[in-house]
Amino acid sequence: MLEAYENRLPGEKLSLLVSLPFISVHIGALFALTISPSPFALFMVFLMYFIRMFGITAGFHRFFSHKTFKTSRAFQFILAYLATSSAQMGPIWWASHHRHHHKYTDEIEDPHTPTLKGFFWAHVGWIMSPSNVPTKEEYVGDLKRFPELRFLDKYHYLAPFSMAVSLFALGEYMALNHSQYGTNGIELLMWGFFVSTVILYHATFTVNSVCHVFGYRTYDTKDGSVNNWLVAILTLGEGWHNNHHAFPNSERQGHKWYQIDICHYILWSLSKIGIVWDIRDVPDDSIKVKRYGSNVV
Repeated sequence: MLEAYENRLPGEKLSLLVSLPFISVHIGALFALTISPSPFALFMVFLMYFIRMFGITAGFHRFFSHKTFKTSRAFQFILAYLATSSAQMGPIWWASHHRHHHKYTDEIEDPHTPTLKGFFWAHVGWIMSPSNVPTKEEYVGDLKRFPELRFLDKYHYLAPFSMAVSLFALGEYMALNHSQYGTNGIELLMWGFFVSTVILYHATFTVNSVCHVFGYRTYDTKDGSVNNWLVAILTLGEGWHNNHHAFPNSERQGHKWYQIDICHYILWSLSKIGIVWDIRDVPDDSIKVKRYGSNVV
């Protein structure tokens, strides 16, 4: 543990002030446990988790960070809004740190390497450090040219706030007009927003922590990335992390037929109706063998 602490860069330390929003969402989720959820509220937990995880996986990661497919400016904004409503900062900030991570994966400059800085730091510690609050501007010139993304990024708290207000309003509407569902505004706010957001936090963060420690390796990459099937299920396909680090410019991360990649299935379906296009697929076996040896196919 001491060694992990010593491996942090100057300024990489926890800050209560930076941590307050993150801690506050957890406190909200704890209060939710005092309210027995209705079946409708539990459905909303799942729905809000699923659509926002898709926003993070397809939007923040596969589109904004890696440009693995193309889409319209309107759908680009929808992805950005859904992901930003998860209270994980904005698209420009997120992509800048992720691109930096790929440049320095599991090296001392990597903001969330569990190998060098410890599991806790990789999972949540790094987002509670003042050193990681600024956007790494040098990586995201392509994204900063969109004023709507700059606005969403600068005022990133508006997206989760609007999502929370919408859930409260939906709950009040249901209480007044569809009382048979047994829900109300407070219940949907606490469960649909706070609980689902906390689950979303920790599922997303397992990619940085768990998927560099617990799992198996298909490709002999220069980092510690591993594949983890459980994380892949929870994150709609992001758990095939060793696959991703081997071919980061490929949209599909489940390289084998049995490696479930729900995000890819959705994007493939959207490509059939013209919402997304030019999806970058996994290289063929000859390229895999050339880079990583014959044992990968």
